[in-house]
Amino acid sequence: MTNERRVLVHPDKEALAASVAARFLTKTIDILDDLGGANIALTGGTMGNAVLEAVNASPARDTIDWSKVHFWWGDERFVEKSSEERNERQAREALLDHLPVPPQNIHPFPASDEIADLDEAASVYAAELAAFAPDGQEFPRFDITFLGVGPDGHIASLFPDRSGIRETEATVVAVRDSPKPPPERLSLTRPVLNASDRIWLVLAGSDKASALGLALAGASYTEVPVAGAKGRKRTVFFVDKDAAVDVPETLIAPSY
Repeated sequence: MTNERRVLVHPDKEALAASVAARFLTKTIDILDDLGGANIALTGGTMGNAVLEAVNASPARDTIDWSKVHFWWGDERFVEKSSEERNERQAREALLDHLPVPPQNIHPFPASDEIADLDEAASVYAAELAAFAPDGQEFPRFDITFLGVGPDGHIASLFPDRSGIRETEATVVAVRDSPKPPPERLSLTRPVLNASDRIWLVLAGSDKASALGLALAGASYTEVPVAGAKGRKRTVFFVDKDAAVDVPETLIAPSY
């Protein structure tokens, strides 16, 4: 299948979250039918968590055999395990703690009170990826990778004009002096993200419009990281009307 980039516009944040949740449940059923298992990479942020809450609220939630699904994260704030800033904690509260997912199927990044050294923590997560990778590979096949987008165009914890967005060898990078607090983070690299079959970017609000417009206009991914997000099979931007004001009409797909 050739790579496709599509933009699906929704009237507001609530409709956006509900639509992505419904699509996620339907696609996960298809993936499990086709492949027998699934690897999902989660994101944090307001919309990322809103989608997980909508998944949890859906009557279709319990139609899925969650024992066959593995959950990962695209990035994480390097803070204590109990911190409310952790993407892992937010995802557990929004969805994962409500699902019959085996504990070994949930793969969070190390926390700062588990492994104090940031570089060591990056190495540990890289080893976790490799442990679940097909023979000869460094990381699993990701079926769906969720990404948020910052007003500056950053994805995961890969920021504009920083070394992380340029990294091509490592699977995980340690991020220091992040322009967005907290300063220390861990992130998958662009080659790992782009090896995903599907990248689903979920963004809302007028503050995201410029980054989205630049990405779709072909900006440099080192300057606007979201411009470099491209799944192997499909890349979908799920957006609300406020974020879509700079999107060319020719790129907007019919509503899902």
